[in-house]
Amino acid sequence: MAALEYSELKKILEALLFVTKKPLSAQEISKITEEPEGAIINALGDMAKEFEPRGLKIITVAHGYILGTDSIASEYVDRMVNSKVEATLSPQSLETLAIIAYKQPVTKPEIETIRGLYSDGVLDTLLSKKLIEENGRSHALGRPILYGTTIEFLRHFGLKDLSDLPKLPEFLTEQENLFQTVLK
Repeated sequence: MAALEYSELKKILEALLFVTKKPLSAQEISKITEEPEGAIINALGDMAKEFEPRGLKIITVAHGYILGTDSIASEYVDRMVNSKVEATLSPQSLETLAIIAYKQPVTKPEIETIRGLYSDGVLDTLLSKKLIEENGRSHALGRPILYGTTIEFLRHFGLKDLSDLPKLPEFLTEQENLFQTVLK
């Protein structure tokens, strides 16, 4: 297949980002378009600049790209579609999610040891919201399930990847104070 003209590539990229429901990586787009990843990244960078004064933005999230609304327009878009659904998480869910995010892959017994509480219901909630997923089984006695975060977790919290998580303090007392502050 012949290389696409730059203007054609940008039109195709805009259409792909418009219809996708998940962030697309440059590698995925390259497979679809048969264009080099470098050309994809350059075109997306140029498009992001072109979109700057407009209501739509090219957003980099979860190791990929997606089309989203400018923050100025988001309130009005919400009003139009009447989507006032908030995905709230209880303090117990946030605590468990933080443990999983920082310690992954982690087993339920490890989570319960850290929390000092049973975590069946909380894990079920996080699984149903697709914020965590099963990542195989541990080699420990009983082969407990290993849990880790998902791409939806990254999207929900607006993170590009796990390295965007805030750094934990080195001392346990500082970590405890941080967690208590967040859970208030």
